[in-house]
Amino acid sequence: MIKLFGLSLLILPLIAMAIDAGPSSPQQAETEGWLVLQSRNKAASKTPQTASAAEREEAMQRWLRKYRYEIPDLYDPDAGGKIEISK
Repeated sequence: MIKLFGLSLLILPLIAMAIDAGPSSPQQAETEGWLVLQSRNKAASKTPQTASAAEREEAMQRWLRKYRYEIPDLYDPDAGGKIEISK
């Protein structure tokens, strides 16, 4: 019994090497394609994207608004509230 267990442990790496590399689904292949495209910077726009002064100011105000609310010292996960999912 111990020999059989030891033999199965020796064969295990060979089984793992038999798994084909690459995407396992068409969705994964498409995702990997987009990630490669992004990382190689092949589809970048030649036109620089700029923001107007008003757009920059609005973005800054939105960023500053998140600091208006104090973070509580203790977080009570049972305090209430519920999540509604609309379809």
